[in-house]
Amino acid sequence: MTRAHDMAKPAPDAWRGRRALMAAGAALCAAVALPGQTAVAAPASSAPTPRPYAFTEDATTVKGATGTTGAEGLVPGRTYKSAVEKNATLYYGLELDDTSDAYVSVTAVPRPGTTVAFSDGVKVSLRDGNGRSCSGSGIAHIGATQSPHPITASAAREIGSAGSALCRAAGTYYLVVERTGSPGGGDSGDWDLELRPSTEPRLKKAGTTSAPEVWNSASPDPLSGEGVACRGGAGFSNATALRQGIWTDGISPGQTLFYRVPVDWGQQFYATADLGSSDSSGSGKGSVGTALVMSLYNPVRGLVDDAGLGYYGRQGSAALEPMPPVDYANRYALNDHVSGMRFAGSYYLVVHLAEQVAERFGDGPFGLTLRVRVAGEAKDGPAYAGRTEPGDLFDATVVGPGPAARGPGGDGLTGGTSDGGGGGSTMKLLAAGGIGTGTFLVLVLGVWTAIARRRVTPEPRPGGLGTASPTAHTATAMPARRGHRAARRR
Repeated sequence: MTRAHDMAKPAPDAWRGRRALMAAGAALCAAVALPGQTAVAAPASSAPTPRPYAFTEDATTVKGATGTTGAEGLVPGRTYKSAVEKNATLYYGLELDDTSDAYVSVTAVPRPGTTVAFSDGVKVSLRDGNGRSCSGSGIAHIGATQSPHPITASAAREIGSAGSALCRAAGTYYLVVERTGSPGGGDSGDWDLELRPSTEPRLKKAGTTSAPEVWNSASPDPLSGEGVACRGGAGFSNATALRQGIWTDGISPGQTLFYRVPVDWGQQFYATADLGSSDSSGSGKGSVGTALVMSLYNPVRGLVDDAGLGYYGRQGSAALEPMPPVDYANRYALNDHVSGMRFAGSYYLVVHLAEQVAERFGDGPFGLTLRVRVAGEAKDGPAYAGRTEPGDLFDATVVGPGPAARGPGGDGLTGGTSDGGGGGSTMKLLAAGGIGTGTFLVLVLGVWTAIARRRVTPEPRPGGLGTASPTAHTATAMPARRGHRAARRR
């Protein structure tokens, strides 16, 4: 039977107008602070409940095989969803050429109500047809929070790196995913998986094989001022886009929030996370040893660095190590938070608040403040001999929905209460002349009205309003520095 609201479905042009208005609402999440002004942050909404992980909408469901025979094939550039039992080992196929580096990230998601232990996690590796492990493999553990949350590990096949004599031939490779944990550890239920294979072509002309030895490793002065309110996403695919500035959010115990920041070649990234004081609606006593963890992932979802924070009910802060400027040659560094900064593109900040916080300090939400800095002018990147998969993998000019938007205009972009130290190729989200939030809404409503009127126009006019589809940027397993994950290369 046809439902009433289906019978009254708007025409396609009206839908496009409605999407334009929704996009405008997303942009208003980051009302721009003009020079000399302070952006007023909207108060945090009512307590957010921990949301399930947001898998990529068009992810293809695959079933891991228990051996190489019958392993389903993965295609670089696409995203897949699967599941793994405790202590199981699964195999997936992957066809690779003899010129490209390959990276596969695996995000493991404990299901709601799952009990987890410190050592519960996943180990990920790429192996050739003879079962030999390629240049980079990784392990991700639940870690010190002992709180169920998405964890990501990655594997790599790096043709040009030192020590990578194996795995250089074209042919079938196998992604191996092992669910790890002690026999007496957490829950034995299935964990869901998001698999993301990607490839990076060789350079047109070979360059240095040594990592830069000198770069500014000093922490900059922290950004100050009032922040701009915004809501984090629930997965890599819908991570909220941020640019340089101060951003405020609310986070509840057990919740994981995802953000992404465009970082171009030659730019440095810095970030801190502040957790606000408690209202002591819980017992208000004691502490949680590792309450908050902030992790940084690169465009292929490789862990670059992380920082943890103990919580005593009063405000605390966690900061990532200063990152080197993004440089292709960083991959030759032995230090993992240096080698992880090898690509331009979207870098992901993932913040988790342990569910144990609720027992002592209440259900929240607790105030979360992110201070994000992108320093330095953008530079030209290396010349690749082919195409990445996905094609926009290292693109720092289009971020997708959210408060950050970059383009080829070449203007500086300031956001929140930024001091303007951002990248050189970012475009302004709103016109620099001072288009305010109200004016912006009026313009968008005018566009929507014009679109609606087109529906009754007898003859179509040339051109039309294009709808840009959001570009989802996705980021080798690099070891965790401070213990909530024990990712490492072997």
